[in-house]
Amino acid sequence: MNGSLHCPLCDHRQIDPFYRDARREYLLCCQCALVFVTPKDYLTPAEEKAEYDLHQNEVYDEVYRGFLSRLTAPLLERIPEGARGLDFGCGPGPALATMLTEAGCQMQLYDVFFYPKEAVLEKSYQFITATEVVEHLHRPGSELAALWQRLEPGGYLGIMTKLVLDAQAFAGWHYKNDFTHVCFFSEQTWRWWAELNDAELERFGADVMLLRKP
Repeated sequence: MNGSLHCPLCDHRQIDPFYRDARREYLLCCQCALVFVTPKDYLTPAEEKAEYDLHQNEVYDEVYRGFLSRLTAPLLERIPEGARGLDFGCGPGPALATMLTEAGCQMQLYDVFFYPKEAVLEKSYQFITATEVVEHLHRPGSELAALWQRLEPGGYLGIMTKLVLDAQAFAGWHYKNDFTHVCFFSEQTWRWWAELNDAELERFGADVMLLRKP
């Protein structure tokens, strides 16, 4: 493919076509297996925020809390009582941070559109969560590296994102139809990233990853 193309996660330049639909072309990194779209298919920041403003994620909605508990339950079993955490990409209704605060954690919030407090990105944490966030990142390589740097040794990065299976499943996958979703991880991608960072990786269910920093 075009030699100027590179993977936004690992910067590798061996890129293969993966899938194309009426709106976008999806590419596959031959090193880390990230599936991604190129910047020409990104929404503008205003368009992106308009989509997020449509989300109806209420802090005290029990169904939504049940969804988030698939990450909070294994995380709370592994972190110390009163642990300091960052909810990265928390959105306008930080339900996850509220749940963790109720469990005794000391939480900070960050969201580029709704809680753009850059100072919290300079602190260190015992855990960082990013639920339904990484698929939106335009520069996942540098952004995940920055979060990893903010984790203390022994800390956890908790990720929730739907995982790519294969091209056949991708063709009918609703997840790609959200145009704010620009990169798509597989379990192979997370195993590559964990090895790169000497992280201990645990998977829970279909879409939750916990990565422990050495």
